[in-house]
Amino acid sequence: MELIVGNQRIAATHLRRIPGGIEAELAGAALTSLLDASFGGTEIAVLGGDLDHHALDVADIRMAGATTTITLLSAGAVTLH
Repeated sequence: MELIVGNQRIAATHLRRIPGGIEAELAGAALTSLLDASFGGTEIAVLGGDLDHHALDVADIRMAGATTTITLLSAGAVTLH
């Protein structure tokens, strides 16, 4: 799987499939690009797997030390905490 923001491929440290979307560990320019896209209306999508070419929305951002994990859900999916 590859994370796509607008027309750019984003280098995630780690991508993990979760129910309804993916979790991505991001840092540096990749993190900034995704955050800018989430506030600026740029499409965020994933290539590959069963979510191929699905638009994703930022659902959660967790920071711990030097690691930032972002939960991206397919349109219409919900999480239960």
